[in-house]
Amino acid sequence: MRNAILNSLCTEIIRTVRNAKLFKPQRKWTYSSSRRFSNEATSDVEYDVPVEAIRNFSIVAHVDHGKSTLADRLLELTGAIKANSGKQVLDNLQVERERGITVKAQTASLFHSYRGKRYLLNLIDTPGHVDFSAEVHRSLAPCQGVVLLVDANDGVQAQTVANYYLAREKNLVIIPVINKVDLKNANPEKVKEQLQILLDTDEVDVIKISAKLGTGVDQVLDAVVERIPPPTVARDQPFRALIFDSWYDKHKGAISLIYVKDGSLSVGKQISSAHMKKSYEVRNIFLLRPHAENVKTIFAGQVGAVSCNMKSKEAHIGDTLHLRNQSVEPLEGFKPPKPMVFSGVYPMDQSQFVSLQAAIDKLALNDSAVNATLESSAALGRGWRIGFLGLLHMEVFIQRLEQEYGAQPIVTAPAVTYKAKILGSKNITKYQGDTVIFNNPVHFPDPQIVSEFYEPMIIATIITPDTYVREIMSLCREKRGVEKLTKTIGGDRLMLQYVMPLNEVILDFHDCLKSMSSGYASFDYEDYDYEPADIVKLNVLLNGKLVEELCTIVHRSKASETGKKLCVKLHETIPRQLFEIAIQAAVGAKVLARETLKPYKKDVTAKLYGGDVTRRKKLLAQQAEGKKKMKMIGKISLPRDTFINILKR
Repeated sequence: MRNAILNSLCTEIIRTVRNAKLFKPQRKWTYSSSRRFSNEATSDVEYDVPVEAIRNFSIVAHVDHGKSTLADRLLELTGAIKANSGKQVLDNLQVERERGITVKAQTASLFHSYRGKRYLLNLIDTPGHVDFSAEVHRSLAPCQGVVLLVDANDGVQAQTVANYYLAREKNLVIIPVINKVDLKNANPEKVKEQLQILLDTDEVDVIKISAKLGTGVDQVLDAVVERIPPPTVARDQPFRALIFDSWYDKHKGAISLIYVKDGSLSVGKQISSAHMKKSYEVRNIFLLRPHAENVKTIFAGQVGAVSCNMKSKEAHIGDTLHLRNQSVEPLEGFKPPKPMVFSGVYPMDQSQFVSLQAAIDKLALNDSAVNATLESSAALGRGWRIGFLGLLHMEVFIQRLEQEYGAQPIVTAPAVTYKAKILGSKNITKYQGDTVIFNNPVHFPDPQIVSEFYEPMIIATIITPDTYVREIMSLCREKRGVEKLTKTIGGDRLMLQYVMPLNEVILDFHDCLKSMSSGYASFDYEDYDYEPADIVKLNVLLNGKLVEELCTIVHRSKASETGKKLCVKLHETIPRQLFEIAIQAAVGAKVLARETLKPYKKDVTAKLYGGDVTRRKKLLAQQAEGKKKMKMIGKISLPRDTFINILKR
């Protein structure tokens, strides 16, 4: 009787719960536009599109020429997103929306009907700033063509030229497109002449559009289908895929963005990486449309994302994935980008070291161009020396650390990597080899054992209206630049090329250039190896004692100016003591600048109310003698905030 009552009660409870719809169908994880996975129900599908109907292309341009806006219109025309769904859909990072620039290449798979046939277009929207050229280089790997976008008002600019040559080196089909033809001051015919000079041809089939209004954008889609060839792949060969991007997700771990070169890959298969030599089980495969869509199989010629419980440190950009126990020839990977600017990154408090390290590791997975090595400072504690491709790259990386991971890092002033040729290195056990590489003043070698120092050089390409040429040339000479080329590229625009030290460029050169040209000049640079340089270590002395953490590396011609600024800043920052502090900047034994920080002084004559003047002089002399002794034996205590204010950028 008791069991019957319990069974009846359980049956009633189950019926009530079902009626209340508390049991929901199982959901699958899907990828959202914010690069996070949301719990949204989807069904696995297959897109077995013939290779002849696949087009892989990128949009490349200079900064602020409308790449992301054009990508929005293409997504709307193909039905990937709804009309007026928001600006710059593919720019989903907070730093991108705040700065109004693209810093991370984004992928979207689009379906487009052309003359009664359905095509799969794999679009990659790329950054435009020179600091993110490594993103552009990787994004072109799966492409057979590019849309070269040029502003109808600004015309061909420095990064336009750089991206064009990058695409030409890979033998990609180039579709020139002139954007913003709706602007009041637009001059598309003048820009067309510039493109003719750039492309070195008299006839250029240019498409004129307004990405903002959507005018002529459909012609871009048609041109992609007509002009860009399908990928050269083999679906009957064993599976091979190239990892050309990756990111970290808190639910799935490392996610790899792949371009399938041969064969196909299905969920549940066992794959291995050619570089790491580790095996994984494929858990999920996604096509980014731009929201992730689960698929059962991805085929050769397609671009998609793979989740396989891969650890962050195992996702290697440029690695080749293949089926386990099946040997294949690895695909051509990527040459690791060479860091140009180095900066120290330290936690605000040493208790935050572990959490900051985890944040840097996860963000470095999404930005493979950074190069981090551990270092320690007597003033700031344990931290990292991180290499970046440029100053903007550094600022964006630090901003993403703060916004996406809640970190509060201390960032020291940027520096570059120098080289020194050592004399008789066989007799000097400290140095191995003839050349020493360093980017930290602490590791500056003794000049007595160095035959020659070398500093990194760049080729700076500046495109400007001829009105500002004189001021720009003066700026380049001030930054120790040597003129290499001056060329007219159509109308009133000139292209200048200078060989310049990288150390002179990383701080304020770009800002000065934009200021003196009213924003019309554009700037790009590329590595130009090392050249001999007269660099010195600028030492900071407090009462004759060397403070290693405050030293810096400068060119000898800038040593006095830099030393004066540093002494003034220290004078304003160091708290006053009971004794006088002499702040000096010196190169070797030669003092180049000095500031004196006056001490706190007690009025020792306050108790005197008259009498002979010799009593007053005696007390003052005793005080002066005591201050002199204290200065010799007194220890200058510099709070941590002082180092932060001096060292931070």
